Amino acid sequence: MDFASFKNTGKILLKDIPQHDFDRFRDVLAEAINLQNCRVGALFASTGKLYAILIDPAEKSFKAACTAIGNSYPALTPHIAAFHWFEREIFESDHIKPEGHPWLKPIRFENAPQPGVTDYFTLQGNAAHEVAVGPVHAGVIEPGHFRFQCMGEDVYFLEIELGYQHRGIEKMLLTAPAKRHTHLIETAAGDSSIAYALAYDGMAAALAQQPRSKLPERAQILRTLALELERIANHVGDIGALAGDVAFLTSSAYCGRIRGDFLNMTAMLCGNRFGRNYVTYNGVAFDLGNNKLPFLRDWFERTVADFKNAWQLLADDPGVLDRFENTGTVAPEVMRQIGAVGVAARAAGLDIDVRRDLGNIGVYDKLVWQTGLKRSGDVIARLKLRRRELRESIRMVRALFTMLESNAASAAWSEDAPAADGNMIPEALAVTAVEAWRGEVVCCGLTGADGKFKRIKLVDPSFHNWFALVLALRGEQISNFPICNKSFNLSYCGHDL
Repeated sequence: MDFASFKNTGKILLKDIPQHDFDRFRDVLAEAINLQNCRVGALFASTGKLYAILIDPAEKSFKAACTAIGNSYPALTPHIAAFHWFEREIFESDHIKPEGHPWLKPIRFENAPQPGVTDYFTLQGNAAHEVAVGPVHAGVIEPGHFRFQCMGEDVYFLEIELGYQHRGIEKMLLTAPAKRHTHLIETAAGDSSIAYALAYDGMAAALAQQPRSKLPERAQILRTLALELERIANHVGDIGALAGDVAFLTSSAYCGRIRGDFLNMTAMLCGNRFGRNYVTYNGVAFDLGNNKLPFLRDWFERTVADFKNAWQLLADDPGVLDRFENTGTVAPEVMRQIGAVGVAARAAGLDIDVRRDLGNIGVYDKLVWQTGLKRSGDVIARLKLRRRELRESIRMVRALFTMLESNAASAAWSEDAPAADGNMIPEALAVTAVEAWRGEVVCCGLTGADGKFKRIKLVDPSFHNWFALVLALRGEQISNFPICNKSFNLSYCGHDL
């Protein structure tokens, strides 16, 4: 048996995960990823073993395998490019060296006094010059350093340094009291609080033998509604930000206000504009009375109509479209090789979406929706893909309102129970993936013999996609960087964890 298979929000005992010698481990991973359409969910080290978690859309399941390693092992990256960032992380955080890795530079600088103490690639020649941007940016942008190697206005190479937001969330989850876990997980990437909370909840519940299928249907509907409102608010914000980057201020201003409306709808549902403390061990923190549904539905429809007007102004302007077309292009095959996910991957024709590929989250199996795809892999594809996803999310929210009307409101919601702490299945692995608005959030939990967590691995979609931004800038003029950057809109804190 090459892999052990288990479902989303499921678990498996560690003894049931096949352990291969390293050459066999590398070969089965390469075959699954390069030939069988699987993709990388996570790669991490724990107690002398290297664990690989793959997502298999054909079987709608995770695949897990492991191999024993010492202080070093032959790098997987030369054979499977999608492991590039993961192996750099393992080298930095676990001090295990993947021998033969092409670029073992830190990705978070967690063991350095500060990020940025490093060498950079440089261009030689009298016409070459270097442009450094950040880590401090204008406005409220999170810190990150971008270093461009240029000839004139043309970018030959972009080097991205992150790590300024590193907080050690994974390590804190191992030592913090259980009742603090939800707070910590929601701060992994604050604009994806609902997605992270659902991912952690599914993982922890599996290890505590409390399957999410036993939650009340109404709680599942409300969780799904919160997740889709999170998606809508962020996509609207990104569309407005892209308009702002090409000085199309009409749509930019409209979308800023409209995003605020969708965030305020989330506050009405969850009690917080970013959905904090809404997802609980028993479902959700509180119900939404059916007497509030007509108001929320009317507010939603008025805001959707406003967004359609703002979008049309943007989509009808030839000057805007000219800036976006054929800008920041990354080829579909390259995106597949580096393991890109989410909006960025679908905009390059990669048909991936864990709501469909894995299921078992919310009530998506009871909704009618389609995964949107574009093919060109440029800025305009990423923009239009967001618009396509908004259409599907709007349809789903309308259906969810109808489902709530026909599903009796609960008289009361029980108090949240603390997450499992020392009361989980010993020596087991559980994994949950949730399709957040950027792409899939993956949460892995591994327990020791005492039934407590000994490893938690979080993978943000930005972790897969930052290198795609590097590739999108090659051959571009440096003035197109803000557009390319915003078209991906990756998370600094979600990467740094």
